[in-house]
Amino acid sequence: MKSESIVFGVAGTFFGLIAGWLIGSQQAVVRPAAPPAQAAAAPTGSGGGAAAAAPRLDEQEARRLEDIARSDPANATPREQLGNLYFDAEKYDLAIKWYQEALKLDPTNPDVSTDLGVSYYYSNQPDRALAQFTHSLEIEPKHTKTMLNQGIVLAFGKQDLDGASKAWQRVVELAPNTPEGQAARRALESMKSAHPDLNTPSPGTN
Repeated sequence: MKSESIVFGVAGTFFGLIAGWLIGSQQAVVRPAAPPAQAAAAPTGSGGGAAAAAPRLDEQEARRLEDIARSDPANATPREQLGNLYFDAEKYDLAIKWYQEALKLDPTNPDVSTDLGVSYYYSNQPDRALAQFTHSLEIEPKHTKTMLNQGIVLAFGKQDLDGASKAWQRVVELAPNTPEGQAARRALESMKSAHPDLNTPSPGTN
């Protein structure tokens, strides 16, 4: 498990042909996303068949972290770790609970805020996800992982291609050589190819 929020785009082209996105946080597991027409209704679906089985929860680790959290009510770290653990197990309601608790104790952590937003998205709450990403960017205006997630939710959760394009272009401008910048560039190129009539800037242009 990585210590910071990461989002990677995975194989496929944009609308219709896309195979999936990993809209993760610190997690490294691939969760295929639904096609755009279904994304708002079922953000965790596979879009082409039965959904993959959720990863198994490490219940012993969850109990250990919960014991630590109870014994140290001012410590955000075990709460963040519990959020990560439940996110990995695709138990998003519990991930939300623990990320919220972590943020109460450490409200200036943009990674936890963004993880919370991703959890909202996977709980079929795209508007809450976007509001949380806005909060993350208020904490850290150049947090590119948040912007990449923001673009994905705008595209797949809200069908707002113009908004998604602007978010991804900003990622490319700020961090062109990072995994986030490369994923944003691929998304922009795929969008431009699928929708040539859309006023989408070429990746890397202002």
